[in-house]
Amino acid sequence: MANMTPLPREELPELEKLFRLYDETMGFVPNSLFTMARRPQILRAFSELITKIWRTGTVPVGLKPLIAIVASKAAGCRYCQAHEAVDARMRGVLEEKITAIWDFERSPLFSDAERAALRFARDAALVPNEVTRAHFDELRRYWDDGEIIEILAVIGLFGFLNRWNDTMATDLEDVPMGFASRTLGDGWGGPGKHRSQPRGE
Repeated sequence: MANMTPLPREELPELEKLFRLYDETMGFVPNSLFTMARRPQILRAFSELITKIWRTGTVPVGLKPLIAIVASKAAGCRYCQAHEAVDARMRGVLEEKITAIWDFERSPLFSDAERAALRFARDAALVPNEVTRAHFDELRRYWDDGEIIEILAVIGLFGFLNRWNDTMATDLEDVPMGFASRTLGDGWGGPGKHRSQPRGE
């Protein structure tokens, strides 16, 4: 059960335009935004940052959510892993590639360029101080400096989101719960952190 109840959408008409953007891009509005709506200025600024990271640059649109999944897995945030699995599919990533994300080092579904980005995401999200010059040397074999900035921006964004959602124990919505159960492995269906529970449990 969440540590803070999301505000009802109907009580936030001033944010309806922002919420509709998520309806259009994800098919639902994340509970985390309804919690963050207690401070609309923070929500608006955060949403603008997401939009800039997701909709600008030259890193393939399908790779960004895969980076987010790996970074969130390293940080342990299941809420964000589930959300980004949905986002990856909506951006044209094949379902079998999403399912194979934990095996990106060996799966033939991933290119060497993708492996370099995903390896960097895993390591930077886990212990940033242990990222070395070798990480950047490998990245530069495939990505220019602007693209490396984009990749790190995704990792940094999910550093915020992982901490936000794990601290809040944000309840995971039905759409990402169902998709994660199908693509990311076992253990997504039962009650626990990020899964709403009936009152009294």
